[in-house]
Amino acid sequence: MKGYEDLKMRYDYLIVGAGLYGAVFARELTRAGKKCLVIDRRDHIAGNIYTEDVSGIQVHKYGAHIFHTSDKEVWDYVNQFAEFNNYINSPVAVYKEELYNLPFNMNTFSKMWGIRTPAEAQAKIAEQVAQLGITEPKNLEEQALSLVGTDVYTKLVKGYTEKQWGRDCKDLPAFIIKRLPCRFTYDNNYFSDRYQGIPIGGYTAMVEKMLQGVEVQLGTDYFRLIREQPDIAGKIVYTGCIDEFFGYRLGALKYRSVRFETEELPMENYQGNAVVNYTDREVPYTRIIEHKHFEFGKQPTTVISREYSAEWTPGMEPYYPVNDEENSLLYQRYKALAEAQGNVIFGGRLGQYRYYDMDKVIRAALDDLKKEI
Repeated sequence: MKGYEDLKMRYDYLIVGAGLYGAVFARELTRAGKKCLVIDRRDHIAGNIYTEDVSGIQVHKYGAHIFHTSDKEVWDYVNQFAEFNNYINSPVAVYKEELYNLPFNMNTFSKMWGIRTPAEAQAKIAEQVAQLGITEPKNLEEQALSLVGTDVYTKLVKGYTEKQWGRDCKDLPAFIIKRLPCRFTYDNNYFSDRYQGIPIGGYTAMVEKMLQGVEVQLGTDYFRLIREQPDIAGKIVYTGCIDEFFGYRLGALKYRSVRFETEELPMENYQGNAVVNYTDREVPYTRIIEHKHFEFGKQPTTVISREYSAEWTPGMEPYYPVNDEENSLLYQRYKALAEAQGNVIFGGRLGQYRYYDMDKVIRAALDDLKKEI
């Protein structure tokens, strides 16, 4: 691995971050004949979709990542670099001693109310919503209650949301939940996208193929590198935190983080499903992931990860932005600074301060590349 002092040559592009956005940029710029250097402060590629092999199981180190899209161009693009299996996300929710299917569908409603038909389920929700009489929701709790009624909110929304955001639903803005889709069919497929699956062999192998022929420098801090070699590249693609890029000069944006407790267990099957959510506030973690089920594994042991949502502080990994009014306004000010940077492209979740699904990251990168090449 090269040290900072060895990176003397000039590149067309310095790409900061070896996650999906950076990898797409590196692949396509290299195809276009540009000389690129990809750096990442972590000791591995693939960003938050990084998977590592543990006893033959591809462990999603930074949380479950399930690829889904209705964008055929994006689907065809990723299939250049990996073969995807036919995994369908069908999470289960545990509330106290009760078990429910997600998303909210007829299996959920049948278990909750002992009913069978869509008409009965719709009537039950409408009855509960009408009894509440909420016309203008003032907070997330009132917004959710006005959408799904008391039972679904209490058992499947309230506790999980409060753990996820670290505050009471009454103290969260209503716009966080724009809709809570109820499906009046017996279908446990969480996503309605045409294309779904997990890359066979994990995401790291997929990103490795994307970065074939591209120079990559891991364990490298952008700010130190650019101080020592300010002219290392003609242009920069930056996928880190936008407020950090500008030295937090306007103030720090807020993020939520996630802490993981991962362990290998001496059993073939721990919970029977890849994703089990715990919606009771008293259970400290939000969900348990059993990684082998993403690839239908038959290994003699299993690996599980408990996820704990946490308030982000400097030094922690920022996972998703807190897109409330205050932070959205602050981001717009940072975005104005970014647009004044003639030789820097800001991309990805952190660079654009928005929650992106994987396919949307790739779509944004491909669209930005069209303007660039």
